[in-house]
Order: sequence, then structure tokens, then C-alpha cells
Amino acid sequence: MSQTTGKGQMGRRQFLAKTASAVTAAITVVRPSAVRGADANGRLELGIIGTGGRGRWIGELFEQHGNAKVVAVHDYFQDRVDGARERFGLEAGRCHTGLDGYRKLLDGPVDAVAIESPPYFHTAQVQASVEAGKHVFLAKPMAVDVPGCQTILAAGEKAKGRLSFVVDFQTRNHPIFREAVRRVHMGAIGAPVLGQCFYHTGRLNPQAKPGTPEARLRNWVFDVALSGDIIVEQNIHVIDVACWLLDAAPRHAVGTGGRKVRTDVGDCWDHFVVTYTYPNGVTIDFSSSQFLKGFHDMCVRVYGAGGTIETHYDGPVWIRGDDSWEGGSTQGIYLDGAVNNIKDFRTSIDTGNTLNNVEESIRSNLAAILGRMAAYEKRTVYWDEMMASTERLDPKLVGLG
Repeated sequence: MSQTTGKGQMGRRQFLAKTASAVTAAITVVRPSAVRGADANGRLELGIIGTGGRGRWIGELFEQHGNAKVVAVHDYFQDRVDGARERFGLEAGRCHTGLDGYRKLLDGPVDAVAIESPPYFHTAQVQASVEAGKHVFLAKPMAVDVPGCQTILAAGEKAKGRLSFVVDFQTRNHPIFREAVRRVHMGAIGAPVLGQCFYHTGRLNPQAKPGTPEARLRNWVFDVALSGDIIVEQNIHVIDVACWLLDAAPRHAVGTGGRKVRTDVGDCWDHFVVTYTYPNGVTIDFSSSQFLKGFHDMCVRVYGAGGTIETHYDGPVWIRGDDSWEGGSTQGIYLDGAVNNIKDFRTSIDTGNTLNNVEESIRSNLAAILGRMAAYEKRTVYWDEMMASTERLDPKLVGLG
């Protein structure tokens, strides 16, 4: 697989070298002796960074399916930390608050961390976790901007062979999705020509009345700098499947979108329309919305010279054409995919056969950022141009300590 650009191609090693070298000095090389790993017959000691609803849920799944014990937590908000402390039976000294409280968690005896905080914070938290020699289980998206993606890619490179670093894409670890992609890569639909990719859903509910710095942080999913906007924070699921099926990054994108319905909180857009162009002129028509009533679907459909593949998150997956395959249903993938990732993560730590899916995950993260840039600027943006961007989204967290 090679990373493609608007003016040629960049090989995988060149891509890694270019992005990693810019930030290598900021990441400490982890000594093998510094890496803690749980005994195969003992429980993994897990810290959770970000104890909102998903953070607590992931912690529960680790305890149920990963032979793990949550031993430390961090969140900015005291009430969320208190809820996690009660749920997991934690000592007060292992419960940390504030923007930088995760550093105290990492100073303690934990084998691994599950990072479930708002995406803006992932870059610093991942970097610190790798420096501290902790295995990393990371929620998508990995980062909200290109420099953040570069830092996490470099951290992933430093973790290889020493630490497991798993990004929690449920589709990537579901047997039906894996078989579908394998068949496409083996030629089941022939040469891809074009496709459709969409993520249409209803609105999310605010967690606090807007108007204060604390409310903004609780409502992070509606905030561009904290979340990356819906195309990065939510729609990355289907963009990832498109990149996976085509085994490539897009060359360029052009798009539009805006805020027309969900205007009561934050500054995120509520709809996007983007045309992605991949190698060999394959075009993907992407659209998303986050305000609908009466319709919900997350779908990727690719038309090839010999057939069509259609995939739905939490729905049917099939191939029709010269080499048809009935596939099956992915119902329950939100739970099943997460559990599969947790089990594989734990097994990798036990056996020492570390896992690392950072590179392909960053590719999809960057593809989502490319679409956001193209839509915001309403013009064609090339991959190389995006990769040269030094813009860092700044949430300006005034009033938060």
C-alpha cells in the first residue's frame, strides 16, 4: 500500500519518515525494561483517561472480557471521576481530575491506558502514555488536525515491538467486514470505478446548557476544535471503510456543507457533501448529516467492473456480481467489535506479540481532515497540500484549570 498524493505517489516508508521525523525528538524511546506487562495468569491493571459514558463502558468491557481491573481514572470533571470511582471501587488516590490529571495517572502502576477523552486531548495523552511505557487502547478519531496525526503516528512507530497500540475501529475487527474486504482485495468486484459513502443520523443531545467554559467541555462533540467536527469525529467510521476497501488514501477532495438545523450549541457543521478522488480516478461520493428524523444509516458502496459491494455498520454486508457473496449481518457491531479489539489487545500483551494499527488508522483520520478542509474552503484540496498544513486547532480553554 502506498500513500497517494495529488502530484504523484509517496511510498509508505517515505510517508512514515516524513511525518515521524518532525516529531521524533519529542518522544522518548521506551526502554524494554520500562514496559510493564500483566502476567498471563493475572489481571491487566488498566487506567481510563476520560470517564464519560463511553469511558466507563469500555472499562466495564475490559473487566468483563479482557481479564482486566480498572485501577485508576482521570477526567476533568469531579462528578464523572466520582461516578467511575464508585463503579470500579477505586481508591481516592487513584482518581484524578483537571486538564493535566492524566499525568498523575500515568505516574502510577498501570499496565495500559484506555484513552476515551475528547479527541483534541489525544495527542498529548498518547505521547505521554508511550513515554511512560503504557500499552495504549485509543478511541477514534486519533487527532483533530494534521500535526496531531503526525505526532500520534510517530508515537505509534516508537511503540512498535515494545507496546501494543490499538485504535478501536469496530469494523476493522468484525469477521464479516474483514471477509468482505479480503474478497474485494482479491478481485471480487473487479477494478473499482466509483462509490458512495454516507453517514446519516439524528442529532446528539447537549450534555450541559451552553454558556460556560465547563459546559463547552461537556459539549465537546459539538465543538470543532475539541472534536474535529462531525466528519472527523463521527464520519471517520465510513471514511475508514472506503480507504480500507480501496487500500489507499485519496489524492484530493472537493466539498461543501454547513450549519442549517443544529445551531443551538457549538460550532460544528450539521451536514457535509464531499467528493473524494482516489488512485486510478476512483471517485467516492461522501455525504453526512447529524440532524435527521426518520432515517439513519452508515453505508459504503463501491461499484467495480465485475460487481458491487455494499456494507452497513450494524446492518447487512454483501457482494453482488460475477463473484457474488451473501455476506451476513453486522448487527451488534458496536459491542462485538469493541470486545474483539479488547480481547486481541489483552492477548497481545500476554504473548508479547504486540499489536499496532496506528498507520492505517491515521490514514483514515487524515482522509477525514482532507474532506473537512475541502468543505470548509469549498475548493479542491490535494493530499500533499493537506499534509503540509501546520494549522493546529486551538480550543482556547480559557477558564479551565
